[in-house]
Amino acid sequence: MDILIQGIMQITYQQIIMMVIGLALIYLGIVKEYEPTLLVPMGLGAILVNFPNSGLITQPGGPEGVLNILFAAGIETELFPLLIFIGIGAMIDFGPLLQNPSMLLYGAAAQFGIFFTIVVAVIANFTLPQAATIGIIGAADGPTSIFVANKLAPELLGPITVAAYSYMALVPIIQPAAIKLVTTKKERAIKMSYKASGVSKRTKIFFPIIISVVAGFISPVSLPLVGFLMFGNLLRECGVLDRLSLTAQNELVNLVSILLGFTIAMKMTAGEFLNVQTLLIIAFGLVAFIMDTIGGVLFAKFINLFRKEKINPMIGGAGISAFPMSARVVQKLATEEDPQNFVLNYAIGANVSGQIASVVAGGMILMFFA
Repeated sequence: MDILIQGIMQITYQQIIMMVIGLALIYLGIVKEYEPTLLVPMGLGAILVNFPNSGLITQPGGPEGVLNILFAAGIETELFPLLIFIGIGAMIDFGPLLQNPSMLLYGAAAQFGIFFTIVVAVIANFTLPQAATIGIIGAADGPTSIFVANKLAPELLGPITVAAYSYMALVPIIQPAAIKLVTTKKERAIKMSYKASGVSKRTKIFFPIIISVVAGFISPVSLPLVGFLMFGNLLRECGVLDRLSLTAQNELVNLVSILLGFTIAMKMTAGEFLNVQTLLIIAFGLVAFIMDTIGGVLFAKFINLFRKEKINPMIGGAGISAFPMSARVVQKLATEEDPQNFVLNYAIGANVSGQIASVVAGGMILMFFA
């Protein structure tokens, strides 16, 4: 009983706040089913590391904590996020993009929020590497955010990761409001004609190879991200490595996600997390997500000025990397305005192009700011 009372007395209110945040993440993962594979282990980890003298993390004069070991092996080496990219690549079908290659433009335009937020963060007195790290939250891609943060501003890794995955999970809430802010009911009801056209197996095989080569010339620093993503896609499309593709999509992603979510919690101690800087990072992350969506939509509206056959501008909003949630959001909004409106194929094309654009944007940020 004395030990129990002593332990309770050692807990600070800041640690209790972090435990509540951990419970909130678990709630979002289990009840709302928002990114449960990451938010649940991250939430439990946030609770555990905030106990005084927790054996999970290294204490002064004590042995090295298990999370410190995992962090050094998987995060500092960028191993965990890169392994996840293999699984993501194996999950993605680039067919809709290859049917409509122009969707690449919308994926690029929807990265506007990244660079807008970098400027805002610099104005708010963050250093340039820190501002670039905050901006990458707008990539709507957790592994990319972790990869860039670990290289440019590892001290911000905790709030960056929480913001990136939390906002990814909240895409169905954030994006409709942002899209409706800059579109009219008439624009959201625009129908787009769709003609099914097959994509040859050879094209699907050559696509990840070509993208890797192009990225190597444009942004060599992005090759760890682009290369692992495209390697996973090549496993999917080559037709002779089905077992490896299924392993990458299931066992590999699941195992690494567990380790990644739990390990990131090491950066969620009260001392590192609860400060004004963290609140600003979370606020700027929201700005990045909103401006990504708005940037994509406004680009589509600009293109419509020169097109006889109009594009539904919501397609531009689907150009963020949150796949396939963003495409589903756009289709749902289109159906709300007109139950016969089907834009999902175009939205998915823009969505998967955003996956490529986000990792290239991450590589460019590293190239400019590292």
